[in-house]
Amino acid sequence: MAPKKEISVGGQAVIEGVMMRGPDVIATAIRRKDGTIELFKEHFETKAKKGTFLGLPIIRGFVSLIEMLIIGMKTLTISANRAELDLKSDNPNTNTASKEKSKTAQQLENLLSYVIAFALAFIIFGWLPYWLADIFGLARQNFFFNLFAGIFRAVFFIIYIWLISKMKDIHRIFQYHGAEHKNVNAYEKGIPLEIPQIQANSTIHPRCGTSFIFFVLLLSIIIFALADTIVSAFILHSKIPLATRLAYHIVILLPLVGGVSYEILKFSGKNINHPLVKILTIPGMALQKITTQAPDDSMIEVGLVAMKAALGMDLAGHNVKIIKDVT
Repeated sequence: MAPKKEISVGGQAVIEGVMMRGPDVIATAIRRKDGTIELFKEHFETKAKKGTFLGLPIIRGFVSLIEMLIIGMKTLTISANRAELDLKSDNPNTNTASKEKSKTAQQLENLLSYVIAFALAFIIFGWLPYWLADIFGLARQNFFFNLFAGIFRAVFFIIYIWLISKMKDIHRIFQYHGAEHKNVNAYEKGIPLEIPQIQANSTIHPRCGTSFIFFVLLLSIIIFALADTIVSAFILHSKIPLATRLAYHIVILLPLVGGVSYEILKFSGKNINHPLVKILTIPGMALQKITTQAPDDSMIEVGLVAMKAALGMDLAGHNVKIIKDVT
């Protein structure tokens, strides 16, 4: 068996496709209705470079989180637009009575959908848990306040993921998520990058974003409780108002939690056989049983094309149409 690769690669599932990020390239491969794999490539250089302030431990984690959030939204938009083209080809008369949307109108529509999504996330995972904890009289008990809020977030998140996994379209995205992981696992093990060999790999991976979210949920309980205790005892000398607590948790502490979670995830990926790492990764890897599903061979190929493109490998043998290449 070939030695484990040193160049890291990872990504995410999109609509009918996979995005992979290599050292300096982001590649998104999307399966179109006609069977062609469309490829979008662009150069990417992280702001969290070694030797700079943004490259310091913990800080680099929050920077990487913001970068991947932006990349994720961008690639999801690309895949949604390609899916819309296939939908129009199935129903050619749907737009005969109306004008095509302008690019600006489409961008505004996308922006509005993101704003609504973030607003709902704020209400459900931010304000609602704190409001309920306050209703139950836990505002003066900082540890139990944050324990209640943390458990509420985790339980709601799991239920939400499980429910949407039953939707046909989401299930397919989770299959592409599984394809992404199978390809990365095969690459990191150094096995031949052929579809049958890739299929033999697990859909679970320790560096998955699902595991990252769970680290954030668990760490937030500890860090938020410690911070609240300090603020209550030494700064306000009284009960912390709900709005104040929510404000500094999100603006100040959440970046810290995200940065620490990133470092833990990075450490776990390099030390997966360490007993402590195995314990820490259990919740996130268990949740991947929902967020990753077994892909078919065509999905594996899409993930393989994205990974090869991100790593600068030869794409011969694949029916690929390069739509964008600014590398």
